[in-house]
Amino acid sequence: MAYPIAEHYERTADAFDRARREKFEERPWLDRFLSPLPRGARVLDLGCGAGEPVDRYLIDRGFELTGIDVCERMIALARTRFPRQRWFRADMRRVGPDGKFHGVIAWDSFFHLHQSDQADMLERIAFWLEPGGALLFNTEPAEGERLHREHYHASLDPDGYRLLFETLGLAEIAFAPKDASCGGRDVWLVRKTG
Repeated sequence: MAYPIAEHYERTADAFDRARREKFEERPWLDRFLSPLPRGARVLDLGCGAGEPVDRYLIDRGFELTGIDVCERMIALARTRFPRQRWFRADMRRVGPDGKFHGVIAWDSFFHLHQSDQADMLERIAFWLEPGGALLFNTEPAEGERLHREHYHASLDPDGYRLLFETLGLAEIAFAPKDASCGGRDVWLVRKTG
């Protein structure tokens, strides 16, 4: 991830975890993401944090989860809470999880990557997805790069993402720019074709 994002989340892990457990605004998007997936499907969460509330929601519904996060403290909390799932402390750009996945989530994590890293990451995600598999991620509502408080955010223009999707065999299912129900984030749901 870009800049000192790992250090930021190590310093703020407990406060971030508390705040995440109190707010679950992405649930409607998760329901859309999960609805076509078979029970027990394998889901990869890139930037999983401590597993709350997203991963708990998936686990409670019978999905098999692999979580990756750059923050050691977050992964330790996730392992304690959900010991039967797979948790890895790693930079999502450097990890190669075993096997294929029916779904990949990158909620509040993807935009911490440089724009060029986002393109590379989408290629890796397309490789990890089973045919028909889904990707749910969110981006900043404006193209470009910026420092937001203590951490880096970057996003492409929506047409830039669409061009990448087309190149990688990903079909756009839904896009909600500046989704008010999700804190003004741009939310994407795409599916791997073929």
